[in-house]
Amino acid sequence: MVAYWGAVVEFGKLEREIRVDAAPEIVFDVVSRPEHIKMWWSDDASFEPAPGAVGELVWGDHAGVEPITVVDVDPPRRFAFRWIAPDGRLPGADNSLLVTFELEPCGDGTIVRLTESGWREKGWEAAVLEDAFHDHERGWDMFLPRLQGYATSVVAR
Repeated sequence: MVAYWGAVVEFGKLEREIRVDAAPEIVFDVVSRPEHIKMWWSDDASFEPAPGAVGELVWGDHAGVEPITVVDVDPPRRFAFRWIAPDGRLPGADNSLLVTFELEPCGDGTIVRLTESGWREKGWEAAVLEDAFHDHERGWDMFLPRLQGYATSVVAR
């Protein structure tokens, strides 16, 4: 836990919310299908969007490969997966972070609520936890606007 200007920050859950000008069905595909994910987030992705499926997200020329395990698929409302597990281990409930996309209709668009949890359960030292948490904050703050733009371009097709 870290104090900033009198506020206490606990690195337990990272949360973001955006509005996307696309229907929940389109946004669900954009956050849950590898062919869409590689258009706004990772350089490549391979997995089946089905509970229990194992796959990977790739950045760069396979320099950064993160195994993922799909946890929940509830079209067009929810998609969740686990990632950031110790090297050589598949992401599971006891060793990884859980990313959840909750989708809610809003007029002719969708509210996307992203939650990344499991930080305290990682068992990292405080400084490592804080650095990783802030790294992911910066990452989601960069990639979620890309999701917005990409989903809108899918609608236009």
